[in-house]
Amino acid sequence: MFTKLFSTFRHFNIFRNNAKQLMLVGLLSTICYRQKLNLQVNPNIKQYGDKLNRAFKRALQPEDDFYKNTIILSGNSNKELAEEIAEYLNIKLGSVTIGRFADGECQIQVLDNIRGKDVFIIQSTSPPVNDNLMELLLLVSALRRASARKIIVVVPYYGYARQDRKCAPRVPISAADVARLLETVGVDRLISVDLHCGQIQGFFGPRVPVDNLEANLVAQNYLSLQKKYEFKDVAIVSPDAGGVYRAKKFQEQFDLHHPGMQSHLAMIIKQREGPGKIASMNLVGQVKGRDCIIVDDIIDTAGTLSEAARVLKEQGANRVFAFATHALFSGKAFTHLSNPSLDQIIVTNTIPSKPQEEVLGDKICRLSVAPLLAEAIYRVQKKESVSTLFDIKH
Repeated sequence: MFTKLFSTFRHFNIFRNNAKQLMLVGLLSTICYRQKLNLQVNPNIKQYGDKLNRAFKRALQPEDDFYKNTIILSGNSNKELAEEIAEYLNIKLGSVTIGRFADGECQIQVLDNIRGKDVFIIQSTSPPVNDNLMELLLLVSALRRASARKIIVVVPYYGYARQDRKCAPRVPISAADVARLLETVGVDRLISVDLHCGQIQGFFGPRVPVDNLEANLVAQNYLSLQKKYEFKDVAIVSPDAGGVYRAKKFQEQFDLHHPGMQSHLAMIIKQREGPGKIASMNLVGQVKGRDCIIVDDIIDTAGTLSEAARVLKEQGANRVFAFATHALFSGKAFTHLSNPSLDQIIVTNTIPSKPQEEVLGDKICRLSVAPLLAEAIYRVQKKESVSTLFDIKH
């Protein structure tokens, strides 16, 4: 395409001096790059919808000072999400080579000059967790040694977050240990989406601010705009006692997005025999004749979700939906998700999709958090408020 356009302009003798030639070549390169990015967007991921796209997608101009000192890099954990974020910001991803030595060690080289630059690294610590975490640590170390001015890590999914306290003798507090590692290598700021627990923000020192973004905004937009399901009487359900605050917040936002509707709150109290093993489940709240939306932050093996859906159906629930930000889908997850008690599972693309999801078809709906993260990155770099990001009215 570029060659054809170049020949056409040359045929009409447009290039009369070097200045015009350079300007036009730059313009054509930008057009070609934007078209390339458009082809890279995953067609299986549902976007925000027109309202939020208009609210988030910025028509940034090349002279905007956002570009003057900003570089965005991506690790291997979620390249598609990184490319989508770069497209929203109208900026090209920086060049970095990430490979492996023969013995499996991580080999990293940043190809762009980043001296004095503000660098954003997009890297989820999702499976394979240890590989992706080591990539992130070495990337930060490489940038710090190369004299980057600021290093902001964008970790859509923060791994090792479920061990956030000593719940038994002689166990680590892994969430705090990962925070200490990131601080040690020289991180200046962290941006994440729906941390497993809010206290993880306090595991970082005051010199490393943490922005914990809420994916509720993405789900609420989808539930209010899609026409497939019409909600009348709804119960928002927390699958465990620890998630009540998250479910309560979701309920408040759901009522704001559905004027005239008053949703209800319910909770499932579960007893565990051990990690991943459920002994019993008891429902607190009324769900009979209502559409239920189970709200959680992580779907791992989906055992809790499947059992919760069964309990809700037994108690007379009309339909059962689930929304969770991070779709780990480990172990027997897809067997559990095929449970007929679940009508739809809504997740985001903080973690890349797996081929097995195709078997479930439309039962799994993936929403993109790229506009949310792109806007947060822009606001951090422009020193604007991140909290007002969630005050957008629909």
